Amino acid sequence: MSKPNDFLNDFHWLMDVLRSIDVGLVILDKEFRIEVWNSFMQNHSVLRPEDVLNQVIFEQFPELPEAWFRRKAQSVFDLQISAFTTWEQRPYLFRFQNYRPITSLADFMYQNCTLIPLKNATGDVEHICLIIYDVTEVAVNRIQIQAANAKLHELSRTDGLTSLLNRKTWEMELDEEYRRFSRYHHSTSLIMFDIDHFKAINDNYGHPAGDEVIRETARILKENLREIDIAGRYGGEEFAVVLVNTNAEGAQTVAERIRTQVAASTVFYEDLSMNYTISLGIAELSSSMSDKTQWIDCADKALYQAKHGGRNNSVIFLGS
Repeated sequence: MSKPNDFLNDFHWLMDVLRSIDVGLVILDKEFRIEVWNSFMQNHSVLRPEDVLNQVIFEQFPELPEAWFRRKAQSVFDLQISAFTTWEQRPYLFRFQNYRPITSLADFMYQNCTLIPLKNATGDVEHICLIIYDVTEVAVNRIQIQAANAKLHELSRTDGLTSLLNRKTWEMELDEEYRRFSRYHHSTSLIMFDIDHFKAINDNYGHPAGDEVIRETARILKENLREIDIAGRYGGEEFAVVLVNTNAEGAQTVAERIRTQVAASTVFYEDLSMNYTISLGIAELSSSMSDKTQWIDCADKALYQAKHGGRNNSVIFLGS
């Protein structure tokens, strides 16, 4: 049979363990007063137990979302089951600074939290135990991986020189817009355009200068589009853009705005200054077009007419 002194020794031993474990441990009563505050919490909050014991936790930590935490804790008191929150749901419960060099990219400690009901001798839950786990290293690694994957996904979709959609992705978006038209028959137009005499630019000034002209063209294009429009680099010096909910006349207004801005711009590269123009073909999608390829062909035909009409202009496809 255990002696009272044995029990006290065991209790003090247990308390020493709880104070020194590398997780935060807080015990709260039903009034949310702090009754246990271990070394982890002291070290990271810079608040000693005597500073916080018997104090309401929300008064000591106003950044703690009180309404949310009360609901979470009340379910533990009432249902007598544990509750959990992860850093992905809420980055932290207590905003502690992060001091670990390996995770220096984080300004604060990411935390997982567990709320455990503590039953008294009669089986009632008068207290809950809050356990705080430092998961900053896991969180930072996960965030970096997610960011890298997002970057790779973006790189796989975009053209490296212009940041417009690459041809493969643009054609997938074009196909989706064609299918949407088949269902809803809303006005949608396609503009295909390229840089006039681009080969001469490359031959006279070099390919790096030509790349700068392409970048400037893409910049002007993006300036004149809405978020819903779908722009891509079709290949070389050729660009393509789908104007959603836009008829041919509206598309030509956009095309002319792009054309005049390009014609008025000057591209500087090293000690060179270059002026250039573009030609544009426009095709409004119609039920007579059997697929997206025919839609592109119609815009290409209009572009061909613009080229042979003297360049630096825009032409609407009017049918063969």
